Amino acid sequence: MTYDRLVCANCAAPVNEGRCPVCRASRERLQQQTGFLGGVSPAALVALLVVLIALTALLAHQTV
Repeated sequence: MTYDRLVCANCAAPVNEGRCPVCRASRERLQQQTGFLGGVSPAALVALLVVLIALTALLAHQTV
């Protein structure tokens, strides 16, 4: 989950703005949890998957 869409329950502001200590702490925790593909949007992941499937199909077709 990305913090740009989260709303703080303490101050009712977006977490990415970091207006209160709770927002800042949540923002820091979420930034630390971002893994290998954590910053990539779901649409980009789907596009990457489609490209990989197309390349696999192309390579399989050439070897037959």
